[in-house]
Amino acid sequence: MNGMRVTRLAAVVALAAIALAGCGGDDGGNGKTSSGDISPEYEAALAKAASPKASDFPATKGRSLRAVANTTQAAGAQVGLATSVLTPGENRLAFGVIGQDQKLVYGPTAVYVAQRPDAKARGPFLAPADSLVTEPAFRSQTAAAESDAIAAIYASAIEFDEPGKAAVLTVTNVDGKLIGATTQVNVLKDDPVVSVGEEAPKVATDTLASLGGDEEKLCTRKPVDDMHGKSLDEVLGEKPVALLFATPQLCQSRVCGPVVDIAEQMKQEFGDRVEFIHQEVYVDNDVNKGLRDPLKAFGLPTEPWLFVIDSDGRVASRLEGSFGVNAFRNALESVS
Repeated sequence: MNGMRVTRLAAVVALAAIALAGCGGDDGGNGKTSSGDISPEYEAALAKAASPKASDFPATKGRSLRAVANTTQAAGAQVGLATSVLTPGENRLAFGVIGQDQKLVYGPTAVYVAQRPDAKARGPFLAPADSLVTEPAFRSQTAAAESDAIAAIYASAIEFDEPGKAAVLTVTNVDGKLIGATTQVNVLKDDPVVSVGEEAPKVATDTLASLGGDEEKLCTRKPVDDMHGKSLDEVLGEKPVALLFATPQLCQSRVCGPVVDIAEQMKQEFGDRVEFIHQEVYVDNDVNKGLRDPLKAFGLPTEPWLFVIDSDGRVASRLEGSFGVNAFRNALESVS
């Protein structure tokens, strides 16, 4: 554990793409077939990754984070963070893992944290994998083209005591082999984003009507999704809302396409109880023109984000970065 690196999820996926491009085979080495479905081998691995147990991981026994890391095979493995807004208290820490062979790693996973590598470790905090793969009917052309996209995201509930830097170790158990990866997070003193329990800003979001029927400016998903019928200010306080900020074509982390597809799938299940709104990120879908006003109103420094808002207009749940089918469904069930 020689130093701590911060690697964002975008970098993890980019590294995997480079490695997988030369792997050959029907699934390109990432567990997906040419049709975009998950291969049987990866399906089995993801099933194990979805149900980690504390017994799969070493106990801290009062050891430092570095000492726990030394029980793993950590050389060359990397963890890519999918969340960046962390504050004192409990947080959702989402991430992906890539092994020293430059392939995405799936297996039972847990997280350990400490103030610094040589400080006493806390953990293991279990991090179940959550699938990013939708049913074929809800899969966009964008997602289908991303054959190197990750199939699942890990997430763990971590409590941080104070603002400042914190050291993080992830451990993935692959058939008894412990793969460790280290990183560092920055715990903010104050949360810049509209938080759970706060009133959601009554801001207008873009609709097909408000943009004069211009689908090119409205949505980068191919085909355009069915979540642009109502503006947030029209329904806020009247019924629950699932507000998703994401840009499938321009996403910096390669997960906006999957989360919008998941939203389309969830809309079929919850659409009679919840208003689904998808808001693109950049003005005119041009990264050089900056963020659209709704993102500024919510204080968003990154994308994608999901806000589930109750019928009183208060945020009941929020998710940053990559989130899978289970996390999305759980957020919706908090208001329906």
